[in-house]
Amino acid sequence: MLQFRLADMEGRTRMLLQSLLEHSPLEPNLTFLTLLCFIIVIFVLGLTRTRRNQLNLPPSPPKFPLIGNLHQLGALPHRSLTALSHKYGPLMFLRLGQTPTLVVSSAHFAREIVKSHDVVFSDRPQTTAAKILLYGCTDVGFLPYGEEWRVKRKICVLELLSLKRVQSFQYIREEEVAELVNKIRQACAHQHDDRFSINMSQMIIAASNNIVSRCLLGHKFETADGKSRFGEVARKVMVHMTAFSFGDFFPSLGWMDFVTGLIPKLNATFRELDTFFDEVLAQHKSARSNEDEDHKSEKKDFVDILHQLQQNHRLDYDLTQVDLKAMIVDMFTGGSDSTSTALEWGFAELMKNPRVMKKAQEEVRRVMGNKSKVEEDDVRQMKYLGCVVKETLRLHPPVALSVPRETRSSVTLGGYYIPPKTTVFMNAWGIQRDPEFWERPEEFEPERFEGNQIDFKGQDFEFVPFGIGRRGCPGVSFGVASLEYVLVNLLYWFDWKLPDETGKSAQDIDMSETYGLTVVKKLPICVQPIPYLIES
Repeated sequence: MLQFRLADMEGRTRMLLQSLLEHSPLEPNLTFLTLLCFIIVIFVLGLTRTRRNQLNLPPSPPKFPLIGNLHQLGALPHRSLTALSHKYGPLMFLRLGQTPTLVVSSAHFAREIVKSHDVVFSDRPQTTAAKILLYGCTDVGFLPYGEEWRVKRKICVLELLSLKRVQSFQYIREEEVAELVNKIRQACAHQHDDRFSINMSQMIIAASNNIVSRCLLGHKFETADGKSRFGEVARKVMVHMTAFSFGDFFPSLGWMDFVTGLIPKLNATFRELDTFFDEVLAQHKSARSNEDEDHKSEKKDFVDILHQLQQNHRLDYDLTQVDLKAMIVDMFTGGSDSTSTALEWGFAELMKNPRVMKKAQEEVRRVMGNKSKVEEDDVRQMKYLGCVVKETLRLHPPVALSVPRETRSSVTLGGYYIPPKTTVFMNAWGIQRDPEFWERPEEFEPERFEGNQIDFKGQDFEFVPFGIGRRGCPGVSFGVASLEYVLVNLLYWFDWKLPDETGKSAQDIDMSETYGLTVVKKLPICVQPIPYLIES
């Protein structure tokens, strides 16, 4: 397409040159300068065409001048880019403004990246929002690949998110889910008729935020009206991280972000975030200093652990106060929004698929018998529930387009040349609905995971809800533990139905999306709980 356009432009230019030479009314010197300009244009266009042919870039949809392919992203980029990949291939090269961008929508190329080029694809683009909200990109998520990143990620994996550490937070999950169950029971006690319903989305999000807040910070930090101050700030950060920035796509127009108000908004949110973290760190420091050495609590949250590592000098790298806050903000945003998003989608799919709901509920109640409390060992026996969780993450990966990467150098992928400093998106949403790997990929069928070993640990490249390679999410165990435990309790303690006043069947449940750093359900799901009576 580009070659035809360049050839057409060159032909028109030659015709115009010939006309100028034959009929020019200009002075000789001016005519000469005009001819020189046209010759330069032809030369540049020719170089552009030759260079593109030599580079062998991946296929690309047609572009507009200046904005490139920005107009093709749409309101739901994961869907738009999947549709484009069906036409132009699983490797697409886009120009988002002035930013060269690669979109990967194939398990085959995801495997090639991890197996052969993972280091090359391990940088992050330093976006406007990340630089402001993430302490100059000193967090684990956006820190450039290198020794500092390796040290900080190791801290997260070994000290904060290991399986042993995740299990140590089981008491928090139990307490917060018990409170959620009690709130639902209380709502049932006050119901008056069949039109009664509760906003389950709101309750799930609150419970998830409370779990993450206590594991991370030690407290819920609820406001006077019962809302999670933690959750409110976290969601604001997630929204800002995907806000349009002129500076990201047109570096020379970065000043426009002040005109549009983006920079003032980011600065205001950062001040709110930073003040909140200063308050949290001060509280922890005060609480620990007031404890006797013989009575220090064994129940440590993430902030306690980071403080201890800092004070004991157990690391080769000295953590500063800014380092602590930057690492906390990763857990803060990633842990809360992604977990609550997956929970909401999982519950919505169960409501929309009564057959799956019934089968999962039967398993949960068979394993539980008549126990009065769900134990962690019980959850591990629920194989079908594990399939439900996997299928939820397949259809609704919380981060549908992976947090962008950036190539550290040029590289050849699938026979195509990928330039250095190219922004790379892994389209998890598209990969996990690829009919080459999944039968009936648009349908919610947990049975597809029965009897196979496909997992989300990053080695099965057709199933990548938590990313892949060095930049994959280190918090898989933490998120899945909360997701499973909440769902088990909701299935055990209650039956569920849609309110009679809606006049809608399960198939009518609205599953539309809103795009952000996570893809959340657009409309809340309102349902009617029916308490399940355990036989004595």
